[in-house]
Amino acid sequence: PYVYIDLSGWSPKYFPPQLVRYANTLLKDKVLFGSDYPMITPDRWLADFDELEIKAEVRPKILKDNAVRLLGLGAQERTTEV
Repeated sequence: PYVYIDLSGWSPKYFPPQLVRYANTLLKDKVLFGSDYPMITPDRWLADFDELEIKAEVRPKILKDNAVRLLGLGAQERTTEV
């Protein structure tokens, strides 16, 4: 449960088909965005990512939601005592 994969270090256009298939299914909650800036700019990475056959409901998980959950950055209810 504590193992994730980040996609930095290579352009999405070079992702093997197996990675795309598993990112859409078994690993959809375990894949994290990464750009490898300055070698690959975020704009280029995202443009190449847009060309992949990643399901619409999986894209936000890879680009943000999985990292928010992993790093505990989600909105938490705060209780204040008066």
